[in-house]
Amino acid sequence: MISFELNNLNIHIGDTIRVHSTVVEGAKSRVQIFEGILIALAGREENKMMTVRHIGTGGMGVEKKWPLNAKSIVKIEVVKHAKNVRRSKLFYLRKLIGRNATRV
Repeated sequence: MISFELNNLNIHIGDTIRVHSTVVEGAKSRVQIFEGILIALAGREENKMMTVRHIGTGGMGVEKKWPLNAKSIVKIEVVKHAKNVRRSKLFYLRKLIGRNATRV
C-alpha cells in the first residue's frame, strides 16, 4: 500500500481526506476546505504531490493537486481510511459515475 507520513499523519491511497488550504483573494485570505478521495501520490521527497478528487455539483468530478510541502496547506484531516486498495493510482475512478465513483 502506498502511503506517506506528514507530521505524524499517515495518509494512504483511497483515504477520504480534508485538505485545509489558504486562499488569497486580493487583500483578504481565508481557509478553504476541499474534501475528497486521495487518488494519487507522485514524486519523491520535497517534490511529492498529492491528487484529491471529489464529485461536485451536477455530478462533475473535481480534482486538485498540491505539493505536500506547500505553505498554503494548513492542515490535512483523514475522514475515512480505505479498506482494500491494491493500486497506487486510482485513475479508474474518473470513468465511474455517481456513488460508484466515491466507493473505494
